[in-house]
Amino acid sequence: MAIDKERIVKDIIAACKTVEDPEIPVDIYELGLIYGHEVDDNGQVVLTMTLTTPMCPVADALPTEVFTKVSAIDGVTDVDMRVVYDPPWNKSMMSEEAAFVMDMM
Repeated sequence: MAIDKERIVKDIIAACKTVEDPEIPVDIYELGLIYGHEVDDNGQVVLTMTLTTPMCPVADALPTEVFTKVSAIDGVTDVDMRVVYDPPWNKSMMSEEAAFVMDMM
């Protein structure tokens, strides 16, 4: 049975949008912390993300939360979670919505 990769990608994005950095009232997807998401024909996901800084106080908790939520998506059989710091995150990676919220703080 073929998996619906397009739906899984949409569900990955939706799951990431439910995860917020506790110090910033914006979800990690809009912050630009998700660098990539790939789904193969077997439902295996490679998810690449970063943090705003390597010294982030939630450096352990945030990737774990993302892993848990993406793993729970129907059709996902495995998640290879990759936390990278190159390229380093910067404000230009945020969506317009996130940038607007951040300027309001």
